Amino acid sequence: MKNMLCMIRNQLLVIVILVVMFFIIISGNKSKEIVTYNVSSINSIQAVHLVSKYNPETVETIYANNISEVLSYGSTNPVVFNGTMTAYGPDCVGCTGIVACPPRNNVRNGNIYFDDNVYGQVRIVAADNNIPCGTIIKVTGSSLDSEMTVIVLDRGGAIKGTLMDLLMPNERVSNPFGRQYVTYEIIRWGW
Repeated sequence: MKNMLCMIRNQLLVIVILVVMFFIIISGNKSKEIVTYNVSSINSIQAVHLVSKYNPETVETIYANNISEVLSYGSTNPVVFNGTMTAYGPDCVGCTGIVACPPRNNVRNGNIYFDDNVYGQVRIVAADNNIPCGTIIKVTGSSLDSEMTVIVLDRGGAIKGTLMDLLMPNERVSNPFGRQYVTYEIIRWGW
């Protein structure tokens, strides 16, 4: 009888331990997720921004005064510069409705966004030929509703220096945009 009570007690103990373990497992792991990046596989300016996100003191942001300075530092340092932004539609005079940079999206259907693998859905802009296709830029300005992330996927004959042209669904919608004075920050330099 004593052996039987001992065996039942041991079985109850095992059942209690299993029930406790079950509840621990289903309650989930509340530890913080650790995100890692393989910086050797990404563009150098992205790596710099990644480092500055976690340790801002180690990265110096360059404040450029003109397009020459932007070009000399843009691929290696975070660069901030002031400029102007206008708007255009794919149906503007001289426009084909297909952006100049690969993958040469057809934007005549009013699709003013591009789905970037890293930055998600971003607006399309036309920029100076010296700023590489695929460059990701954060745009802020007092007259803009909010901060905007854009990608350089187009060019234009009149788009020179620090002027960029924001793609709108059509030319009629772009007219009220006018000329905005904005601040640009390069996040990724080209593809």
